[in-house]
Amino acid sequence: MAGNWKMYKTAQETSAFFEKFRPLVAEAAGRDIVICPTFPNLPAAVAATAGTRIGIGGQNLFWKNEGAFTGEVSGPMLAAVGATWVIIGHSERRQYFGETDETVLKKTVAALEAGLNPIVCVGERLEERESGNTEAVLAKQFGDGIAKLTPEQFAKIVIAYEPVWAIGTGKTATPEIASEAHRFIRVQALAAFGPAAAASLRILYGGSVKPDNARSLMAKEDIDGALVGGASLTPDSFAGIVNF
Repeated sequence: MAGNWKMYKTAQETSAFFEKFRPLVAEAAGRDIVICPTFPNLPAAVAATAGTRIGIGGQNLFWKNEGAFTGEVSGPMLAAVGATWVIIGHSERRQYFGETDETVLKKTVAALEAGLNPIVCVGERLEERESGNTEAVLAKQFGDGIAKLTPEQFAKIVIAYEPVWAIGTGKTATPEIASEAHRFIRVQALAAFGPAAAASLRILYGGSVKPDNARSLMAKEDIDGALVGGASLTPDSFAGIVNF
């Protein structure tokens, strides 16, 4: 159960969030909890979750360890401040900042080399779904951005399916629509890496997940968790999803 805070909260607000959130999920079992704040808030988040089961991640990284890349942050830098996870290829990164399947692959490899757990995002836009191209888009994103990993690398990643048309819009894919997409992604994993890898792959659903729809989504066999946006910004709301 991962929370993507996008461009929200100050360091003080981050600390205040965890003061309320920690006791709400203290008894949560059988699930990993991850929150990805902005880069400046990573130290505050790491400090506020010390000694807990809550993991902290970055929202992006660059594929070089260092260099003349103004404004970028590397995997080793994330690891050095205590982050253990990182989101890669989020639809907003693809839409606004030119992320491609090629850069997603490079960033995934860089994250793994830095010892981070990558959450690699795939998903179609509204026009692609309406034109019947959902599976073609997912197949290309998987083939160009994930399938080129080694089996050992693939075993360490998590995939997040986020239908772009359901992010921040209030629209949510029905559990059946989401499950169909997750099943298709798992078939891609089966073809590329074999049955054991496909069976152990965790695929998260991201797209207007809220406490009141989390249970019905998680009931589907191929949905293994959630990548939550706006609903992860409030302690009670995100705890309701974690404890669905």
